[in-house]
Order: sequence, then C-alpha cells, then structure tokens
Amino acid sequence: MKTINEIEEKIRNGSAVVYTAAEFKRLIREGAEVTAADVDVVTTGTCGVMSGTAAVLSVPVAKPGTFERAERIWANGVPCMPGPCPNERLGIVDMIVSGTAHAGAGYGGGHLFRDIVEGRGIEVVVEAADRSVEATVTLDDFAYARLFTTRTAYKNYTAYVNRQPTRIKTIFSIEGLQGPCREASVSGCGEINPLENDPLGLAIGAGTPVLLNGSVGMVTGEGTRSTSERPNLTVIADMTGMQPRYMGGFKTSAGPECITSLGAAIPVLDDRQIAGLLVLDEGIPLPVADITTRTVLGEGTYADVWQQPDREVTYHPGWCEECSTCAAAAVCPTGAFSREAGIDRDRCLACTACLFACPNDAFEAGEGSLRVRGRRIPITLRQSGRTLAEDLCRDLKEMILDSRFTFTGGGIR
Repeated sequence: MKTINEIEEKIRNGSAVVYTAAEFKRLIREGAEVTAADVDVVTTGTCGVMSGTAAVLSVPVAKPGTFERAERIWANGVPCMPGPCPNERLGIVDMIVSGTAHAGAGYGGGHLFRDIVEGRGIEVVVEAADRSVEATVTLDDFAYARLFTTRTAYKNYTAYVNRQPTRIKTIFSIEGLQGPCREASVSGCGEINPLENDPLGLAIGAGTPVLLNGSVGMVTGEGTRSTSERPNLTVIADMTGMQPRYMGGFKTSAGPECITSLGAAIPVLDDRQIAGLLVLDEGIPLPVADITTRTVLGEGTYADVWQQPDREVTYHPGWCEECSTCAAAAVCPTGAFSREAGIDRDRCLACTACLFACPNDAFEAGEGSLRVRGRRIPITLRQSGRTLAEDLCRDLKEMILDSRFTFTGGGIR
C-alpha cells in the first residue's frame, strides 16, 4: 500500500517508475507479472471526435461604451451564444461556442478552437440593437479562454453500420455511411483510455488534474449520458498551453465535428489498481449497431481496431497516378493530406478514409474489420487517434518525471 505523498516524493528524488499505458500493456503482453510494488504511475489517454466540447471566451472588441448588449456574435463565421452576464458597455463580450457549431460545411467550432490555440487572427462580429462591431483578435487578447467538455473519455463506445440500401448522413461517416453493411465506423482508444484503466474510479474523479489537449485542467465530475457501464467525464482547462496537434475540426457528412484529447495519470497505490490496468484491447467489447435503429447486431473487441500492423497511414507517391482531382485529399476530414505535401502528421487522425477513397491504392494501413452476423465488414473510418493519444501519454509522463504535473495541485490556475 502506497500513498500519493510517497509517490510524489519518489518523483522528486528520481526513483519513481512511470509507464505510459502503451508501455505497461506491452509488459503485460510479454508475460510480466506486475504488482503495485513495481510501478508508481501509469499515464493514460484518449483522442478523437468528442461532440460535447465547448469554449467560454471573453474578449475586448471595441472601446468602452461602444454598445450596450450583444444580440448575436460570430467568430470566424461560427455562431456563438452571448454569455449570461452582459458587460458589453465595457467593450467586452462573453461568449459560449459549441465545438459542433457550423460556419459552413467545412468549418466549425473545432476548427475555430485550433485556430485560436495556434495564435491565428480570429474575426469576431458582434451585432447589437443599433450597431455592428467587428474586431480581429488572437489568443493573447482573450481575457478568459477555457475549453470544457460535457462528455469525454467514454469507457467504451459503439461501432456503427448502415443496413439501408442508400447512404445515410451521420457524424459517424465522412461521405455518408454506405449500406447495406458495406463499411463500419468506430470510435474509442481502447486499452489506453483513462476510464478503461480505472474501472473502480479509484484515481479519476471530481478534482483530478488532467491534460486537456495538452493543457493542465481538472475533472469537474461525471459527464452527460454517463452510466456505471459506460462512464464519461466533464473536464475544464485553460486554452493557453493547449497544443494544436491534439485538437481541431473533423468534417463529417452531417457537418463539422470537434477533436479533443484527454490525458490522465493513474497513481498505483495498491494491487486493486493493477487489476484495472491489466485490461487489454482483446478484452474490451465493441458492440456493432445499426446507425438508424441503434439495434446491436454483433460484437467485436478493440483488438479488431487497434491490434493491427501498420496502424498509421502511409502514402506512397510512386503509386499515385495523379488523378485530375485527388479523391484522398477531397475526403480527408482534417485537411491532413495533399498530393504535393503528403501527410501532415500533426493533423492526421489515421482515420483511413484516404485508404478507401484512393482509386490507385496509393495508401497503406492496417484498417481492420468487424465480424457481424457471419460476415466481415471493413472498418473504413476510425474517429479516434490512438497514436496521438499515445503521444499525449508520453507528454504527461515527461511532465510527471520533471515535476511539472502533480496529483494534488488542481488543474486550473
């Protein structure tokens, strides 16, 4: 039995044993018998499309006294909701922006959040009763900029297929989910997900410090739609300090969605936590459901998604026949690919959409498949970035070893 204070003292004196979730799982697969005496901390993470993401922003847009009350606000064309505490007479507007709000088919709240964190100029338009005010601002101008989630890190999710003969527009597809049962869409990072590794809730709960898109934040409690079987979290963090590669927009056939990443450290106090950390992709169920009725048709595991060779997408320029219109670039939901520049790894979610769109087979990846009622259905869309989540776990590990992350210090300054 260890205490948090004992673990933090070991971190300070350099004797702590800290693993990322991927490193710990590798040990287990190699047959190691691990007890709480052998490890002090395991860092976990998840990255992917998380609709329940929003931002609360406060920004000066005009001189004091310019207008009295904002009625409508847009940021880079994305509609925002005026904040509940009007103080526009000071020339400042408060606004709430949903990660799934749309400025158009190709740009939404998730794209806006990444642009803010990258330090890009944001065009804010405010309509009041008698005038319109416009301003260009950057993150340095925001007096307050915090991102929060209403449901993050679902313990496990559902794969979806379409049994109808025609395509169905849904956030779980890019061009419309093909039917009947010609493709499957999946979400979730499986064995490295924070809540998969803390099934008893011993380490992660209200007040727990975490990384949200790379910025130190805090769990505020259970998320919406959270159940004992499929829990999720609400989290908040300052946008200052976030890393663009862990966030952004993701275009779907139902409009833009929002990519969000969460990292959590699990201090190993006793063997109960070791028992939770032993979970592997092969033991995590992945129900397969009809996208229309949500009827469960079968069940795979996350090994079908992530225990494949070559999880990352590889582009082979020599195999490209340079079509007049590049189908892979057109379908890429994050804008990570162009024929000239190749794959931008800071934007690529390895969703494999390009793999199935390219008519010349210029891409390779271990895409996986799910067995449903006696047939194998290819996984054509992964809405989670396992490699990015593993990178976030490594970032968190380094922060812990450098004493830049504590388990008791809270997450919001």
